[in-house]
Amino acid sequence: MSLAALDVHLTESDASAALRADAAAGLTAEPKVLPPKWFYDARGSELFEQITELPEYYPTRTERALLADSVDDIAAASGADTIVELGSGSSTKTRLLLDAFTRAGTLRSYVPQDVSEAALRGALDTLSGEYPDLELRGVVGDFTRDLGRLPRGGRRMIAFLGGTIGNLLPAERAAFLAHVRSVLDPGEQLLLGTGLVVAPEVVVPAYDDAAGVTAEFNRNVLHVLNRELDADFVPDDFAHVAVWDAENEWIEMRLRATRTMTVHVRALDLVVEFAAGEEMRTEVSAKFHRNGVREMYAGAGFELTRWWADPDDRFGLSLATAV
Repeated sequence: MSLAALDVHLTESDASAALRADAAAGLTAEPKVLPPKWFYDARGSELFEQITELPEYYPTRTERALLADSVDDIAAASGADTIVELGSGSSTKTRLLLDAFTRAGTLRSYVPQDVSEAALRGALDTLSGEYPDLELRGVVGDFTRDLGRLPRGGRRMIAFLGGTIGNLLPAERAAFLAHVRSVLDPGEQLLLGTGLVVAPEVVVPAYDDAAGVTAEFNRNVLHVLNRELDADFVPDDFAHVAVWDAENEWIEMRLRATRTMTVHVRALDLVVEFAAGEEMRTEVSAKFHRNGVREMYAGAGFELTRWWADPDDRFGLSLATAV
């Protein structure tokens, strides 16, 4: 049985305080905005799993196929003995990496990081049986601020998959990559998954499916606010909107008020007015070009060393080295 440990740096009270702060700031902003991380309670996670199976939603299956095709090349190019995965969740995709690095003979330890202690405990329990010779150390924390708590030593490769970096605004992306670079030693690496810029007629349906699952996922953030902050949103009175912003090369998901309404967020002692037709942004999902990824790395002190993309150029995997 492998050695497994769990470090907890993010508690339920920390998450509650963060939700209160984000809701207070976002609901009083102009225009209103909520961070996408609050989609993902248990129901939201289930809805997202359904989204990944939809015919319109290509990113997850495209990345998985690309990873499967490239993983032995990644392991050979990296040579890391420790894989750190940010936002690991159930660590399902990571098995491809763990198997490849095991075949390459370099892997010594795996460090999954996630905000969900329950998800990490479940993943560690499963992985400890599947990889008995692997050292496992889970870290419960927020990847935007807790990277300094990651274990050091060895030759590490941080994996940040799923195109999640696209959910960060440009300044946030720059700060995040600088934070990642600050916790890596020269020569250590970052494996990054990025959605690539494709035609609007391909990308928009991926975020506005015919079955309406993404719409329910989008409205789920209102259910979270109702439950956690004693708010009285009527989620069905908000329409799901997904639009392609060609200038910024990102998809914006919004919730549009279908009528004039007054919402009470009792836990914050806050009254929020919505005009009919008013839109509140709930997610940005930026898409990238290879040269843009290279420039993004260079600005944070990384060098792009390897690049992989699927045959349709819809998703990219890149290996960058800290310089």
